[in-house]
Amino acid sequence: MNSMNSGPDTTNNPPATAAPATANNAVAATATVITNIASLVTNDPSLGDGSPLGLIQDAAVVIAGDRVVWIGESSKAPATDNRVDAGGRAVIPGFVDSHSHLVFAGDRTAEFNARMSGQAYAAGGIRTTVAATRAATDEALEANVTRYLREALLQGTTTFETKSGYGLTVEDEARALRIAARHTDEVTYLGAHIVSPDFADDPASYVSLVTGEMLDACAPHARWIDVFCEKGAFDGDQARAILTAGKAAGLHPRVHANQLSYGPGVQLAVELDAASADHCTHLTQADVDALASGDTVATLLPGAEFSTRAEWPDARRLIDADVTVALSTDCNPGSSFTSSMPFCIALAVRDMGMTPNEALWSATAGGAAALRRTDVGRLAPGARADLAILDAPSHVHLAYRPGVPLVSAVWRRGEQVV
Repeated sequence: MNSMNSGPDTTNNPPATAAPATANNAVAATATVITNIASLVTNDPSLGDGSPLGLIQDAAVVIAGDRVVWIGESSKAPATDNRVDAGGRAVIPGFVDSHSHLVFAGDRTAEFNARMSGQAYAAGGIRTTVAATRAATDEALEANVTRYLREALLQGTTTFETKSGYGLTVEDEARALRIAARHTDEVTYLGAHIVSPDFADDPASYVSLVTGEMLDACAPHARWIDVFCEKGAFDGDQARAILTAGKAAGLHPRVHANQLSYGPGVQLAVELDAASADHCTHLTQADVDALASGDTVATLLPGAEFSTRAEWPDARRLIDADVTVALSTDCNPGSSFTSSMPFCIALAVRDMGMTPNEALWSATAGGAAALRRTDVGRLAPGARADLAILDAPSHVHLAYRPGVPLVSAVWRRGEQVV
């Protein structure tokens, strides 16, 4: 076993000792095997210890093309051309970050500093970012997206969703989505982030724009539609109109729901079969019951509570009610300027009542559920070969050693990218 302080061994071995093809061992010799894994998280309860994480000790993974083709104990791994020695480290599925706002320009350091200094900060907010984003060039916005995606990748994120919402004009919202679509298939139209400053005195006309001309321009570039259903943004009736129009245009709903106060967002999300209700900080029992009875995932965003000193969502309450929970970064320049899923896992364990196992599942398989994906967020034959090697013997170190850069290597679509 190699030292835990050294990187994984990626030597190429000849196939002279290739094992014979059997029911469990029919793998192309040109595949890559990652072996000597201390603890492998599969998120497949039919594998390993039978837990939701499907843990396998002393494990191996075989990748061919962009897919996982074999999972099991290292001693039973088939021979392949390419061999990577994990050196007794843990391997987890790549993180699935199902909520981010990466197409923006500008900086809101002053707002954060004022908030952390206990000062009232009335100016700015989302409108500050809107002004900066409108003024930015396409190249500047593209560079920002690329920068923050690289940050996330270095910390193990292999699938991400991102939104518009900082343009709030037909042209600027469509531009944001075109830029986002060059980096991910999980693109969300969020023209209904706030009422545009241009329509401050006529929110009804802005809703008409969001559900009309803006939707027509944006729908070809997006998979999802989202709305900030909250006091000061869009009420329940406005949110329903926006999401219903999006569904008619072929977009599937997501909802910013119940972040700052109790409201109709969560139950509206369940009613409209939204993939995810995001934030879920202020929940009535009826809200929890609705989530438990439907297919809408509760996506919790602990970076927002950390950065605003707000009340933490009660993940324990949701999990105990059999609600599917995801964790995400909510990376944005105002209320959660982090691209680190490991940081969010540590916060969820420390302050939201989650166990390390639950937090990791929510940051991987839970995020996949929030995107209604079955090909990511797990490691099993047929799944996409997205994974991270941790410089630790167990995934528990993600919460046990907060702030430490534990991700030592990343594979995405079968290629080592870190």
